[in-house]
Amino acid sequence: MSALLLAACGGGGGEPGTSPETPAALDLSQQGDIEFWRGKDFTGQIPKLVEKFNAQHPNGQVTMVELPDSADLQRTQIIQNHETKNAKVGVVQVDVVWTAEFAANGWIEELPADQFPTGEMLPAAVASATYFDKLYAYPIASNGGLLFYRKDLLDKYDLQPPTTFDELKAACDTIRDGEGGDDDLGCYAGQFQKYEGLTVNFDEAVHGAGGVIVGQDGKPNVATPEAVTGLQALVDMFEDGYIPEAAITWQEEQGRQAFQDGELIFHRNWPYVYQLANATDGSSQIAGDFDVAPLPGVSGPGVSSLGGGNYAIAKNAANKGTAADFIKFMAEEEQQKANALAASEPPAIASLYNDPDIVEKYPYFPTLKQSIETAQPRPQAVRYGDVTLAIQDATYGALQGQTEPQAALESLQTKLTSLTE
Repeated sequence: MSALLLAACGGGGGEPGTSPETPAALDLSQQGDIEFWRGKDFTGQIPKLVEKFNAQHPNGQVTMVELPDSADLQRTQIIQNHETKNAKVGVVQVDVVWTAEFAANGWIEELPADQFPTGEMLPAAVASATYFDKLYAYPIASNGGLLFYRKDLLDKYDLQPPTTFDELKAACDTIRDGEGGDDDLGCYAGQFQKYEGLTVNFDEAVHGAGGVIVGQDGKPNVATPEAVTGLQALVDMFEDGYIPEAAITWQEEQGRQAFQDGELIFHRNWPYVYQLANATDGSSQIAGDFDVAPLPGVSGPGVSSLGGGNYAIAKNAANKGTAADFIKFMAEEEQQKANALAASEPPAIASLYNDPDIVEKYPYFPTLKQSIETAQPRPQAVRYGDVTLAIQDATYGALQGQTEPQAALESLQTKLTSLTE
């Protein structure tokens, strides 16, 4: 069986690719202080919820530990924590693509189904937390990529949000010509530094061209004309100046800053940008002048890579009862709604995307729900760290002009095949 699709059919602990034995019942009785490890919080909202939980749970206090904003570094630090058997860490935030790896290696606990119901959650979010049909993390937030665009500029030139890269480039030509050939006004940027964001952007380009990284049979199938077309589109946009040269070093935050400084017409990013770019405290130059749309694709409407954050109980945690209580608290509708309103955080609970209070503040939420429902997961691999590095190597080399897209993807196909045998 290919290791890539193990998240759909097997459970953790033991050798990757083998169905595990039924684990002993998880003891959730132990209360006490815990640490909560998660990626950097740019909104300031999560500490407020931690404080709220602590006020209600005197027998077990939570201390939030912020990890770097790079998903790669977050993953590394969580793995290192497990290796040192740090019993203080109770809850870890798990990226949606880490579930198979973390479960198979025994770094997180299987969650009891009777205590962690998923019926009200987005199916895609639940699937991202599942391994061998067992739940190993609890969906707290889902995510889908969006196209942020300068509505004021598109309206000025009577343009509609693009649905393809060709339409995007044509819009940029019209706007930049109309603005007197403004060299400081970039066309488009995503996340192209050599890190997990590059895997996401490559994944979206490939799916947006009708290709796949992994076929329905669970085997790599990335050396196809469609996938080459997707990668070639990104290469051409760099070479032709539609993506600024500096964007080869950008992660989410660098691109967000450029967009809200008025330096980009279009920007691919996650929904958290909406709240920050709309700030009226002087930190954003485009507050009220932008909007969001579904991602464009190469040959038609785009396909987002599934994002989101799930919470899991660390295997070595001493106080797993407090860890479970905290996860349940953060998953409640009240907290997910508060996150959505305060930080435009996409919830895991499906009904909240049509909540009147949320939609009034963020009219794009129904569009975001559609993005998530049609999103495609990145390869779900037990050896995900090696898989994503192989994707990044191939993509980055092509974007820098070191390798032709066809050759890059043929080499990637060989590497992915060896990693999943």
